[in-house]
Amino acid sequence: MAKTTKKKKQSKAPADQAGDAASATHELPLWEVFIRPRNGLSHRHVGSLHAGDAEMALQSARDVYTRRNEGTSIWVVESATITASDPAHKDEMFEPAASKIYRHPTFYDIPDEVGHM
Repeated sequence: MAKTTKKKKQSKAPADQAGDAASATHELPLWEVFIRPRNGLSHRHVGSLHAGDAEMALQSARDVYTRRNEGTSIWVVESATITASDPAHKDEMFEPAASKIYRHPTFYDIPDEVGHM
């Protein structure tokens, strides 16, 4: 009669499980989170998070960054899709605006009745 042996399933140590969770997080895309506060008109960058898709990123952003009901709108943008200018090339990027003096309010005469502007 043949003897059958069962192998015990080895459980991972807590450190191994934490490592697996960390590697799984790095496989998920990184999302940038922007919140529009109640008293403001523009969105502000408040942080980043990892999520599988845009809907999950939006839900996670709501849970993490608006716990005190302080926002009126949330934007999430996948970090990989953001294109940014290089700060080293700021002169060539922003110089054309400086040469157009008519874009500056100092070019116009403001009547006294207007008050502050």
